[in-house]
Amino acid sequence: MKSSKSLIFFILVFYFISPVQSQKKLVLEDIYEKGILQAKLLSDFRFLNDGIHYTRLESGVIKKYNILTGEFVSNIFTASLFKNERDFNGEIEEYEFSPQENKIIIFSESESVYRHSTKNKVFIYDLSSQKLFPVFNNKLITNPSLSPDEQKVAFVFENNLYYQNLSNGKIIRITKDGQKNSIINGMCDWVYEEEFSFTKAYEWSPNGSYLAFIRFDETEVPEFTMEFYNDELYPSKETFKYPKVGEKNSRVKVLSFQIKSGKTKEVSLGSLDDMYIPRIKWSRNENQLCVFTLNRHQNHLKLNVCDVSSAKNYILYEEKNKYYIDIHDNLYFFKDGKHFLTTSEKGGYNHIYLYSMDGKIKTLINDGKYDVSALYGVDEKNRKIFFQASMKNPMESSVYSIDFDGKNLKELNAPSGYNSAQFSPTFDVFVLNKSTINTPPVFSVFKRDLSLVRILEDNKKLSEKQNEFGVSNIEFFEFTTSEGVPLNGWICKPKQFDANRKYPVFMTQYSGPGSQSVTNKWGGSSYWWHQLLAQNDYVVVCVDGRGTGNRGEEFKKMTYLTLGHYETIDQIETAKYISTLPFIDKNRIGIYGWSYGGFMSSLCILKGNDVFKSAIAVAPVTSWKWYDSVYTERYMKTLAENPEGYKENSPVYFADRLKGNYLLIHGMADDNVHFQHSVEMANALIKNKKQFDTYFYPNRNHGIYGNNARIHLFTKITNFIYEKI
Repeated sequence: MKSSKSLIFFILVFYFISPVQSQKKLVLEDIYEKGILQAKLLSDFRFLNDGIHYTRLESGVIKKYNILTGEFVSNIFTASLFKNERDFNGEIEEYEFSPQENKIIIFSESESVYRHSTKNKVFIYDLSSQKLFPVFNNKLITNPSLSPDEQKVAFVFENNLYYQNLSNGKIIRITKDGQKNSIINGMCDWVYEEEFSFTKAYEWSPNGSYLAFIRFDETEVPEFTMEFYNDELYPSKETFKYPKVGEKNSRVKVLSFQIKSGKTKEVSLGSLDDMYIPRIKWSRNENQLCVFTLNRHQNHLKLNVCDVSSAKNYILYEEKNKYYIDIHDNLYFFKDGKHFLTTSEKGGYNHIYLYSMDGKIKTLINDGKYDVSALYGVDEKNRKIFFQASMKNPMESSVYSIDFDGKNLKELNAPSGYNSAQFSPTFDVFVLNKSTINTPPVFSVFKRDLSLVRILEDNKKLSEKQNEFGVSNIEFFEFTTSEGVPLNGWICKPKQFDANRKYPVFMTQYSGPGSQSVTNKWGGSSYWWHQLLAQNDYVVVCVDGRGTGNRGEEFKKMTYLTLGHYETIDQIETAKYISTLPFIDKNRIGIYGWSYGGFMSSLCILKGNDVFKSAIAVAPVTSWKWYDSVYTERYMKTLAENPEGYKENSPVYFADRLKGNYLLIHGMADDNVHFQHSVEMANALIKNKKQFDTYFYPNRNHGIYGNNARIHLFTKITNFIYEKI
């Protein structure tokens, strides 16, 4: 009888625990080292002009496929076949088709300039002759661009703008005054690249008669120096121009170079003292260049149409804002030369507007309490505009079409989640990228009539990995703060959740102006890291506070002049709300963030020292006075104009309030948020006799990666969570 009971007990125990035992345990190496949990994306996918074919770069080969059938058509370029030809190493890192797709720009042997810009060896591949031509004698160049007639390639070398005739190889030097840390022609300085999000500061005119470019004079911009450690007797130094708050920016002007005459002249824009030129774009007219000018406070934008042949100009569009204006690329000139399209938040939400070329508004294309987050294209033939918006709620994004008159709004996809699209040049076909917070991306091909053609990538193997590791379902929630503000969040609980237990909480956030962390969208490696923490009995929580995006202009811009104030209140309120849940251990709440998120986690452990047990700050801003002019002044004005805003919202001035556990991490070669921020923070903590943990990463920039840095970093962070939260 006794043995029979034992057998039954064994069977019952095996029945209940075997599903748990069969689930694999996540480890950091799977996420940050082996790469076995990465979703397959279409980052190298390109539609061809005919709208029926596309190309992808696969193992050094540019392959051509039929978008409708998936049928392989041909190998357009095989890098290995040209190895050692014209000093080509046989490796292709990136490629770009010419306007008519008769030539391809081949990028190889890249070297970083700043975070987003690179210099490369560049080759032109002629599809008709099947020959490879080196650009500028195989020197490392930046931002090559083929002319509309495909006979010339422009580029920047050592801060000067050039072009090369492909027919005879002749090289024309357009500028001669380029010099490191002094004059830049046709390429952005550091702060423009980082904060206005572009690197190529020149453009071919529609027919290729002109090259317009921005000239940066950064002579008076203060310099910043970083040290690199490479097993030498002395560290090497890298010095570059970095304008901090209130300091001098580059003096900018726009010039046009006429190919036929070989003459360069300045584009007349009036006084540009303390002004930015965040974009230049040609209209459909060969002589008309549209130059964006923005004042230093970034609340007064002008689109200037400049005739480069006559020096005449007029203001096409002007906008003022009581806060600031975000610069974007949503400007489209119609082929008739009489209309243009743009987006603006001037109505309280980001919407699409149709204007005539005399600057008069024709139509408000869409309206409602939602933001347009992307403008995909304009189909002039069928009078359709395609865009992405969050009409259902801030966490969801869908793809829509609408007529030029603002009628016939149509959702091009029904499923909930995060949806984005890439349209063919003819708009007859589009690829829809759909994911949710719990499901990896699926890339599907649709026709104009919304009929599904086929699935390009379903990430089925990654979904199987989710089952293999027994992941938890992430849930959305909403709560209202004590100030009456409704906030959106998500929560990830352990798979074997026990409502009678008390769980520690790991809060993650970014919180920067216009950002979103709470979306119904696949989270990549962060998703798996959060699942790993949940497997180890942590409840992971994320909330978007005031200042974040997709909830209209007022919600986003209410943090103006007080960055960190409302955001910190909302994260503290989140922790207090979470602590009221019956399954939460209110004495074990920690918060994490990177960059702006690190700024926030630092403020939270200091100003919320009675709520948070621990905080992790990676590459944090610790005082806005040490950050760059463009970003900081956009939201805070200068230190002289807003001393209280800086003082009351900089972690370095509240080091005396630290009570809990604080981990401070920074890359020593961070050209964005300088290592200075963490050094000053450490100094303030030491002055106040506050113990803290710190990790620093030599030669690593803001992303902290390379040579095992990422797995090293997350090993430390994860162990800190286990030990201190």
